[in-house]
Amino acid sequence: MAMGLTLLFLSGALLSGMLYYVTYQYRDLRKPNFIIILADDIGWGDLGMNLAGKSHTPHLDLMALGGMRFTDFHSPASTCSPSRAAILTGRHGLRNGVTHNFAVGSVGGLPLNESTFAQVLQATGYYTAMIGKWHLGHNGQFHPSHRGFDYYLGIPYSNDMGCTDSPGFDLPSCPPCEQDMLTYSHKHGGCYSKVALPLFENLSIVEQPLDLWTLAERYKQTAVNIIHGSRERGQPFLLYVALSHMHVPLSPDLSPEGRDPGLVYAASLREMDSLVGAIKNASDDNDKENTLIWFTGDNGPWTQKCEFSGNVGPFLGRWQTDRGGGSAKRTTWEGGHRVPTVAYWPGKIPENTTSRALLSGLDIFSTVLSLGGAEAPSHRHYDGMDITDILLHGSETGHKSLCHPNSGAAGQFGELQTVRLGQYKAFYITGAAEACGGGTGKQEVHDPPLIFDLSDDEEESSPMDSGSEEYQAVLEQVQRERDALLRDIAKDHVSRADYTVDPSAAPCCDPGHVACRCEGGG
Repeated sequence: MAMGLTLLFLSGALLSGMLYYVTYQYRDLRKPNFIIILADDIGWGDLGMNLAGKSHTPHLDLMALGGMRFTDFHSPASTCSPSRAAILTGRHGLRNGVTHNFAVGSVGGLPLNESTFAQVLQATGYYTAMIGKWHLGHNGQFHPSHRGFDYYLGIPYSNDMGCTDSPGFDLPSCPPCEQDMLTYSHKHGGCYSKVALPLFENLSIVEQPLDLWTLAERYKQTAVNIIHGSRERGQPFLLYVALSHMHVPLSPDLSPEGRDPGLVYAASLREMDSLVGAIKNASDDNDKENTLIWFTGDNGPWTQKCEFSGNVGPFLGRWQTDRGGGSAKRTTWEGGHRVPTVAYWPGKIPENTTSRALLSGLDIFSTVLSLGGAEAPSHRHYDGMDITDILLHGSETGHKSLCHPNSGAAGQFGELQTVRLGQYKAFYITGAAEACGGGTGKQEVHDPPLIFDLSDDEEESSPMDSGSEEYQAVLEQVQRERDALLRDIAKDHVSRADYTVDPSAAPCCDPGHVACRCEGGG
């Protein structure tokens, strides 16, 4: 009897151990989920974790405490389409063909022979969803539903590229959509008045013009539903959330009587933070130990918009601002491309850690494919690196150098005009970006380049003496890095984007209406 009980006990223990082993083996073998959150026109100093004082981003600050904050992370470009194309493909605009923004009437988009991380992960069994701003082509095969996403809800381009019935805060302020031909007018400088801003769900326009004031809540609920639905689908998932925040027009949840322009940006930050917090909470409830959340920005603040633009922190670009012109969005000054970035993965990424490695949004492609067990398409070269060792193992080995492309200021679109090498940064061209107040600063070509030492001059105010030995040594390395990258691109399979514009290509649910209005608003 005793022997039987002993055998029964041992059998039970053995079975329990096997179940424990199988369970944890299964958990280790599961592919991770990815939530990539991309803020629009956000400043490095917009997040409380980066600047001491009153914070409008408590949820993001908490996410940083539970994960990793990056202090030297850069967007691949400093304006919308080129940055997004580079993030999704891991390739500079000179390779993927996207060097400047697409228009409302653009015929083309991200070249079809370029692969997004969504397409690669989808092919390996991931459920893929996107919410938010695409800005990489909305016609035919360029639409996000054909670029790797099983589900899409969002706007085809920036939220200022179309009229709405209740416009948000912008500078200059824009009028509502025209209601009929009798009131139609072209005289709305800087405003898109011809076509109402559309909201797509998959391939269909479901609302035109959309309601900007409820868009954040709509995005929030959709994201939460996708995350909670992952258990029923039984697949690993990729959720790419490309927020409208902090791009103008701003439309925060403020009462009409309380819409003081001085409070709008802070309220919009809080709204964005609340949306991110809801996504994090849903992920924590769902499968937090198997989900990487990665928050970053597409470029720095649009300082031309004055009080409706963000905070660059200490990265003021003083050399430029002292001579007139902007030093944030569209430029290669630090304020244009150094963006706040957080990675959160409980149990995998150590809590409350800071990485000072030199990194880029280009790295997202290689990293999520590596973690997801997917192979990047061959026969093309990539500019990003797999930063798994930084995320999970404490490595501080980032890029030796980064090249920053012209994104609308001085020079040719996509030209790699600025080189970061360790603590040094070299400018071959400066100027020509508009600042608050309208000044642009003249375009200047620098031969030899201006070189700043960011270790003691993060404001980029005083270039190094070009006659010094240190300058000459740095210049030699900078030129070597830039020349090597340009030679590599010249030998690569590069794409060419079609930037043809045709008014008939604008998304329109009712061409018979002056502003393209869906019946009943949806």
